[in-house]
This record gives sequence, C-alpha cells and structure tokens, in this order.
Amino acid sequence: MKISKVTPMHLGTPWRNLTFVKVETDEGLTGVGEVRIVNHTEALTGYLEYAVPRYVLGTDPFEVEKLVHRMMIEDFERGNDITMSGIAIIEMACWDIMGQALGQPVYRLLGGAVRDKIKAYANGWYTVERSVDEFHAAAKRAVAKGYRALKFDPFGAGFYELEYAQKLRSIALVEAVRDAVGPEVEILVEMHGRFNPATAIEIARELAPFKPSWFEEPVPPDNLAALKKVMDALAPLGIPVATGERLHTTYEFRELFEQQAADVIQPDISHFGGILQTKKLAAWAEAYYILVAPHNVGGTVSTSAALHLAACTHNFKIQEHFNDFADAYVKEAAPGLPEVVDGYFALPSGPGLGVKLNEDVIKEHPFEQIHFNLFAEDWHKRQARQ
Repeated sequence: MKISKVTPMHLGTPWRNLTFVKVETDEGLTGVGEVRIVNHTEALTGYLEYAVPRYVLGTDPFEVEKLVHRMMIEDFERGNDITMSGIAIIEMACWDIMGQALGQPVYRLLGGAVRDKIKAYANGWYTVERSVDEFHAAAKRAVAKGYRALKFDPFGAGFYELEYAQKLRSIALVEAVRDAVGPEVEILVEMHGRFNPATAIEIARELAPFKPSWFEEPVPPDNLAALKKVMDALAPLGIPVATGERLHTTYEFRELFEQQAADVIQPDISHFGGILQTKKLAAWAEAYYILVAPHNVGGTVSTSAALHLAACTHNFKIQEHFNDFADAYVKEAAPGLPEVVDGYFALPSGPGLGVKLNEDVIKEHPFEQIHFNLFAEDWHKRQARQ
C-alpha cells in the first residue's frame, strides 16, 4: 500500500481555522488528520506544498516511524509549530489508514485500552462579559451539559503583571465559578503564559482557597528556570502546575523533566509530530511520575486522536474539549466522535480514528482571515456561529 494523494483543506470559524488533510492510498483507503495552528495556517499550507511530494507521496502509511523521522531530520532545521503540525496531521492520517486496513480502532494498535472511559474538561464555555454574574451563569450552563471539570482564563489581557483592579476582578471571577459549580466539580486555572514569576506566585496563592486542580502555563514557555521558580514556590499549596502546549519536540521536554518543573505536561498531538511521538513522550514522562493531559483546541479529528492516545496511556489525566461550546458545524465537518456524558467520553469506536470528513460542510465554511490575539481586550469572546 502506498500513499497516492494528499489533499489539504481548511474549515474557517470566527476565531480559528482548522486544517484537515485527506490522505489517499493506491488501495482505496483514505485517512484524515487535523490541526488548529494559531495564526499560521498559510505557513502550514506552504510547508505541506513542499513536504508532501518530497516525503509523503509513494510511502507506505504503515511505516510512520520512518516517515516522521525523515520529515524531522532531513529538513535539518529544528522542529517548530509549523513543521511539527504538518508532520502530525500526516502521521495522524496514517494511523487512521492503518486502523481501517486492520479493522481496529487506533488505540488497539498502540497497546490496547487501559481504561473504559476518558475524563474530559470543558474549555471555551466562558465567551461572556468578564463579570461575576456572567461567569457564574456560564459555569452553570457548562455543568448542565454534563461536564465535571471546567478550565478558564479569568485574567483578561494581562501580561507580566495585572493592575490591582484587574487582579481583584480575576480573583472574583474564579470565586464566582467555584460558587456556581460547587465543591465537586473541578476548576482548572489557565494563565496562558501571561505572568512573570512573582505575579504568577502571588495570584496562585490568592486563588488557592478555591481549590483549582492545576495552574496552567503560569509563565511564558521559554524560560524553564522561571517555571521551576514558580513550581517550587507553589509546592506548599499542593496544587499542580501544568505546561507544555508550546513545546513541539521531545528534546524541548528534556530539561523540563530533568528539572521536574511541572506536575502535568500538555503536549498537543497535532503540534507534536503525531500520535506515536506523543505516546513516546508520555512513556518518558511516566518515569518522572508526571501526568499527561493533551492540549486540544481542534475539531473532532484531533480530538479523536487525543482520545485514542488517552485510551492506551497509563499516566493520562484528563482531556481538553472545546467543541460543545463552539461553532456547531465543526462537529458536522467530521462526525463520529462520542459525546461527553457525565464528564467522560466513551472510548472511540470504529476502525481507525472513527471519524469521517464531510467535505460539503468544509466547503461551506472556507478559510477566514483572522488573527487570534490572547493579549487583546475581550479575546475570550469567541463569536460562535450556528
């Protein structure tokens, strides 16, 4: 079996463009991959135009180790968000083809299930005014959808520091969410790499009484010594630190593991070279007793890939999911993903990834010229279309 054709396509939304690839073989099987790459969709398209004829066409989709290694090594430059995303969506599609060829879901090809359901948390649910009442009501709506864990960034456009009034408002928003959901629903505080260490430590201490399940990316990802400083200061609180969505290769995680600078890592399968690369990273993390909670801002294809990884990974913690609070047509573009019920996904079913592209839906919602800026006022108000 050989890969005979690769077709990229884009699904546009008001705040994200999803890039799909349809990978076809000379034996009639077709696999799919997907990524949401922040603000660099055209660059990703350019990379695929170069890489597909050079590396992908004519290769055996079962030989993902060889394919990924060539795509990472032979370009010589270091892997980054663009190249590792391009590699990932091709690799993801290859696993989809393998599963279909063998009549098995992908997780069974990676060692089989170690759990019978997959814990999930909601994101993107707080597209409302940054007021206590609005966050309180939005949190209740998210729980009513069946979620038992909610993640959110209450910090507005903050960078390095917060004005005193903004700090008080952010604390009040977290308090409102905790009040809305009660003590049995988890809340996870996202910091988006906004703060310097002193500010991150100060805010985390203020928020500790509301029992967040983690503080995510408290400082920018480029300085692990700063992250370690935060980690050590917060250790007495007993609240985990999570990070890793902007690390794109195993080599970037080496120092993090050696310094034990995080309790939870959050690689994004669609930015990390694919399912097998992330599976290897999870095994390495387990040697340090570090848990894995894959980052995921994609649609149903990348979510399905994450669920297959979660199904067969012992140190998996929880899975991020946006699509119950985003544009309804995103689910229609690739149906087949199980729904969240009482806080959990069922294991994916069907051979391969278990989802199929609806190209008609994708054509109805083409690429959009957008710039998503997490440091702009009201960035969180993603305007979903139905």
